[in-house]
Amino acid sequence: MKIALAQLNYHIGNFESNTAKIIDHIKKARKNGADLMVFGELCVCGYPSRDFLEFDEFIDLCETSAQTIAKECVDIACIIGLPTPNHRPEGKELNNSAYFIENGKVKAIANKALLPNYDIFDEYRYFEPSTEFNCIEFKGHRIALTICEDLWNTIENPLYVTRPMDILIQQQPDVMINIAASPFAYNHDEERIGILSDNARRYHLPLLYVNNVGAQTELIFDGGSLVFDNTGKLIDEMPYFEESVAYYDLDDKAEVTFQHASTLRTEKESDIEQIHKGIILGIRDYFYKSGFKQAILGLSGGIDSAVVCALAAEALGPENVMAVLLPSRFSSDHSIKDAEDLVKNLGCMHETITIKNITEAFETTLQPQFKNLPFNIAEENIQSRSRAVLLMAMCNKFGYILLNTSNKSEAAVGYGTLYGDMCGGISVIGDVYKTQVFELARHINREREIIPENSIIKPPSAELRPNQKDTDSLPEYDILDKIIAEYVEGRCSSAEIIKMGYDEKTVRRVIKLINLAEHKRYQTPPILRVSAKAFGMGRRMPIVGKYLS
Repeated sequence: MKIALAQLNYHIGNFESNTAKIIDHIKKARKNGADLMVFGELCVCGYPSRDFLEFDEFIDLCETSAQTIAKECVDIACIIGLPTPNHRPEGKELNNSAYFIENGKVKAIANKALLPNYDIFDEYRYFEPSTEFNCIEFKGHRIALTICEDLWNTIENPLYVTRPMDILIQQQPDVMINIAASPFAYNHDEERIGILSDNARRYHLPLLYVNNVGAQTELIFDGGSLVFDNTGKLIDEMPYFEESVAYYDLDDKAEVTFQHASTLRTEKESDIEQIHKGIILGIRDYFYKSGFKQAILGLSGGIDSAVVCALAAEALGPENVMAVLLPSRFSSDHSIKDAEDLVKNLGCMHETITIKNITEAFETTLQPQFKNLPFNIAEENIQSRSRAVLLMAMCNKFGYILLNTSNKSEAAVGYGTLYGDMCGGISVIGDVYKTQVFELARHINREREIIPENSIIKPPSAELRPNQKDTDSLPEYDILDKIIAEYVEGRCSSAEIIKMGYDEKTVRRVIKLINLAEHKRYQTPPILRVSAKAFGMGRRMPIVGKYLS
């Protein structure tokens, strides 16, 4: 049996596009002699569809698309993912399903049993877990078909009380197929390989796993579909961050061989290489799927905005990026030059708008209310918000999308101005620590200098007051980032972090800042997720909670 795995980029709710893409690949696979083509989890509607799933029409359109796809399945079978109605009176209204389609008809349906409800996942909000499992007979083979999380309960501390494969294995399948929508995190690919390899070894069956690729707002799906033999050995690994189709033969002895050059990586890409590719895909899909082409950002001459500008130029083309220099009376000459050098290196569009007169007008207008009180954060934030007003005005006039340039370290401790530098349509590096931003800049400059060296080596500064440096308000970033990571990603208490050797006063101050900044994070743009615990939909904290504040 010849099996094709289709690792594709879907668009949530775009039934016409998704259906056409699936049918196009079925036709190509049939022409190439495939007996079965396998697509990803919820490929018909896109993942995650979230509350679109609460609309009856949305579910009806999924079924209509599935029937349209079925008509093309002549001399080839396919597996597609879609939500389907739960016809039982008990439980949630939907199932997360996989259709096995053969000879123009749905021959079998497999429903997902293990519904993740942690971090960014919220599947039990919509779906009823399956309790029935049956293998599928096709071309002399018995297929154990599962959906994503159904194979993720082999970990040391299981999240669920059942394993679907423990039931399916009793029916003596000779191959496992798993369709997935597994989101990207830079430390996730090795974990994924380990868990899937464990399944193949545990059940002594070959495993073909297909993952979605592409970005859906803040979530990035990295592809990297996998094939294992019945000993758990990884025999093929499809490309990451791009669409791909690969063909495999399953012989009578249930051994899998591939019909293309192996794409196994000789070595794992570094975290920064993965982050770079993930963000490029995230930017590109956010604009393409939203129907926008051009981005705008404020360019300060600092490393954060420089990195975002370079990433946007790579993702969208420099001709589609507008960098706006917005110097104030506190902007240094070298910062302006650094920004000018960057746009010259990138070849992107740029404008310069001085904000001195605007901020002075605000201060003059507010003079009676400020009552001659000394310059403080109020005047600093007027500068940041003036810049945001100008950038948003250009968005309204020319149809740009504003890129937010705040990093994860700043977002964590609230080192930013609400309705100022924290505004935007999408936060590009909001899940990238400041220390990683420096690594990302070096990676961008790996072949030639794109980001000016001075932007990388100079002390970070918001330049909102004379001689300001980030370290005036924050610990050094190499210390700050580690404390944030232990608290946010490691979920360690202050006592646990202090025991690791960090200064007690610093730890308690950083954790307090993180908790007090929650109200700011609620009002910021969606953040492209590249870690296992990003701010946004995957981290849910109360704003007015007292604990650790």
